[in-house]
Amino acid sequence: MILTYASQQDYDAMAGRPGEPGAWSAEDFAAMGAFMESFNKDLEESGELVETRGLTAPVHTRRVGPLREGVPVVTDGPYAETQEVLAGYWIVECESFDRATEIAARLAECPAPADVVARAVADVRPLADSQGDLEF
Repeated sequence: MILTYASQQDYDAMAGRPGEPGAWSAEDFAAMGAFMESFNKDLEESGELVETRGLTAPVHTRRVGPLREGVPVVTDGPYAETQEVLAGYWIVECESFDRATEIAARLAECPAPADVVARAVADVRPLADSQGDLEF
């Protein structure tokens, strides 16, 4: 699984909200969209793409926490204590962990404003198919 991250501020900037630091232009957003479309198409054509999804902004999140007085605590996002949250993911089926890392490395080519590029990261993590895969 390849995971990407963003903050509520990143989502606000991508939306081009006036006054947001680092607001994306329509051209920035279109370039990112074109890159992602091409990236996903390449993975589909290679047969390596299983699934991909982008997630909505953290403001649309609900966190379900531990029980208090027998009732789960539900908190609406975004969360001040969390700078970045999961923004999207790709599940790929490929020959090796190294190949999945090569795929994720291509995300560094995604066009974006310079301050976004400087902070962008992607995590690559194997999926557990069974309890035996959860070895620590």
